[in-house]
Amino acid sequence: MGSLIFAGRGLLQDLLPTIAFAILVALKVDVRICTAVAAAISIGQIAFFAATKRPIAPLQWASLGLVIVFGTAGVLTDDARFLMAKPSLIYAIVGVVMLRKGWMLRYLPPVAGGRGAGVMVVFGYVWAGLMLLTSVANLVTAVWFTAFWPAFLAIFPITSKVALFAVQYLSVRHVAMRQVRAEQLAQAQAA
Repeated sequence: MGSLIFAGRGLLQDLLPTIAFAILVALKVDVRICTAVAAAISIGQIAFFAATKRPIAPLQWASLGLVIVFGTAGVLTDDARFLMAKPSLIYAIVGVVMLRKGWMLRYLPPVAGGRGAGVMVVFGYVWAGLMLLTSVANLVTAVWFTAFWPAFLAIFPITSKVALFAVQYLSVRHVAMRQVRAEQLAQAQAA
């Protein structure tokens, strides 16, 4: 259970400003407040990591940039269609950032001892694909199925990510445990 919490905590930290922004937009909070809250969370996280001399992940920098740029654009245009399509841009940019090989390795818990690293690299690309798919699905829903957009935003992005997280966790755990068993068997045979 500790490994699951370790992995989930890191991902939540990286995406927290974006998640907060999306939730506030879905709750129809004024876009200026949404932007200010998300920017404050992002700046606070980066300041905390800098003060504690922890590495600042690229997704945290990307999240700050997205919140500031798209939040400002939403405030300036005050166009509902823009606000509805904005998550598509966010998901696409995050998806492109996630295409960096090995970005998920920081979420591999220390107890795994490097086991499952290959699977984590593959899941990094799977996450990128999911983000790009979500981007396209959001854009299609916002433009052609506007009435269904609030339901889409509340259900698909979160459900798909929770499902992928569960599959990833179970897969990496299975691979790591299989490697541990193989190592133990090899040690027993050598002894």
